Amino acid sequence: MWNSLTHSLSDHPVGKEPQAMRTGQRQNKGMRTRLGCLSHKSDSCSDFTAILPDKPNRALKRLSTEEATRWADSFDVLLSHKYGVAAFRAFLKTEFSEENLEFWLACEEFKKTRSTAKLVSKAHRIFEEFVDVQAPREVNIDFQTREATRKNMQEPSLTCFDQAQGKVHSLMEKDSYPRFLRSKMYLDLLSQSQRRLS
Repeated sequence: MWNSLTHSLSDHPVGKEPQAMRTGQRQNKGMRTRLGCLSHKSDSCSDFTAILPDKPNRALKRLSTEEATRWADSFDVLLSHKYGVAAFRAFLKTEFSEENLEFWLACEEFKKTRSTAKLVSKAHRIFEEFVDVQAPREVNIDFQTREATRKNMQEPSLTCFDQAQGKVHSLMEKDSYPRFLRSKMYLDLLSQSQRRLS
């Protein structure tokens, strides 16, 4: 790939760099950056401890084997535990799909909104951040759900994201959650908490 890129660059006269070539160079630079990130990607427990809500050592001491084991009972049990959410978020970051969890959490927080004025602005912020086409952290939902949510934005309510949130929850539960339970990160976390007990 690099040889063909170098060869194609040498075919263009100096000073006459077409727009397509500049775009291609930016895309290749972006690809090199992403590949560099992938080479450093890890799902080990050490990555998880770096983003725990508390200081990592204190948090790990508080996390019992029983609690970490219960995360495998159901996806909702995992989501109800702050360290479970932190571990799952760290795992999703290794898969470049943390926007799903961030959207789900934003919807949960949104449902607690009591002020009508804040409700409207928060709804639009969440829609623009996660649901709209080409949103910065666009979640993977089908066209019908996206359009139904768009219509809900005309008169936002506490339930305006329920359909989209349900789809994202289902996607994470069927797809990311089983991989998390098999991940080195989760297995390392379990073995660390068990070692503390012995």
